[in-house]
Amino acid sequence: MKKQITALALAAMMAAASLAGCSSKPAETSAPETEAAEETAVETKAEETEKAEAENGETEAAAEQSENKGTLVMATNAEFPPYEFHDGGEIVGIDVEIAAAIAAEMGMDFEVEDIAFDSIIPEVQSGKADFGAAGMTVTEDRKQSVDFSDSYATATQVIIVKADNADIASPDDLEGKTIGVQLGTTGDIYASDIADATIEQYNKGFEAVQALTQNKIDAVIIDGEPAKVFVAENEGLKILDEAFTTEEYAICVKKGNTELLDGINAAIASLKESGELQKIVDKYITAE
Repeated sequence: MKKQITALALAAMMAAASLAGCSSKPAETSAPETEAAEETAVETKAEETEKAEAENGETEAAAEQSENKGTLVMATNAEFPPYEFHDGGEIVGIDVEIAAAIAAEMGMDFEVEDIAFDSIIPEVQSGKADFGAAGMTVTEDRKQSVDFSDSYATATQVIIVKADNADIASPDDLEGKTIGVQLGTTGDIYASDIADATIEQYNKGFEAVQALTQNKIDAVIIDGEPAKVFVAENEGLKILDEAFTTEEYAICVKKGNTELLDGINAAIASLKESGELQKIVDKYITAE
């Protein structure tokens, strides 16, 4: 009987050991699975971090590129429609849009600075402005102070007189007369060559035109397109058929700044080839 009890006890012990062995198997297999899950989570986190760092790097690079983009400052005199003039709180016109298109071609931002016409070249010389554009004619005298781009427009200096003036019919009739000009313009420069003429200089073109309407002067010499605007806005004036001079407009830069000059010339050539430059002109000047 004792042997039988012992045998039963031994069988029970063996069964318990067998059950214990079976229950330990899941514990053995769970460890690798847990480790694999942890490794996957770490890898995913690393990938997310790397992606975030890359995105941040791209954002910083874009910001740095924007900061390094640079801004071109244009000096002008916004009293010269349709090339530059005030429209509400903005300065607009042919020169302004062409200059903005040039800056865009060069990958630069753009700003306009409105100053007196005869201050434009000194502003460019001093470096306060990168270039000047204000219906500026290329002259030998100005070439001594600044460098000029390729021409972007052809213009004429014309003569405005009272509509009932029978004494002045051509440039030759200006001798001995009192003539109004805008200070520093080519009209101002060329008028000084007229024999026995008295030259009255004004800071703005419309001031010379006002003086003409008030009979303070006999004629005004000014660029053709602004002349059309002034005559349209003031009754009793006319433009003589014969032009005073024909000239080319260009952009002035600081003497020796060949890098900027080359960039501007390349942009002008591109705008001419694409037709964009002519579109800008046509926007402000309609064919008659």
